[in-house]
Amino acid sequence: MSCKELQLKTKQEVEMKNSLRIILAKQKKTVSDVHKATGLSKNTVTALYYERSDNPYLKTLLKIADYLDVSLDELLA
Repeated sequence: MSCKELQLKTKQEVEMKNSLRIILAKQKKTVSDVHKATGLSKNTVTALYYERSDNPYLKTLLKIADYLDVSLDELLA
């Protein structure tokens, strides 16, 4: 396995999976809604939405879970 393949595999393994996209769809809310209600940057929420965030702060996840009225377990399912 080349270094490039190893780096790509490592990056894929650490991406944080979450249910943000599903929860927002069910609640008919948008990334902008979350951004405005929580004060989090739109880039942060978008990265979580597309599962591009590999190590979000717990504080960030808790703000989103609180706004969406879901548990952290539900958000990270």
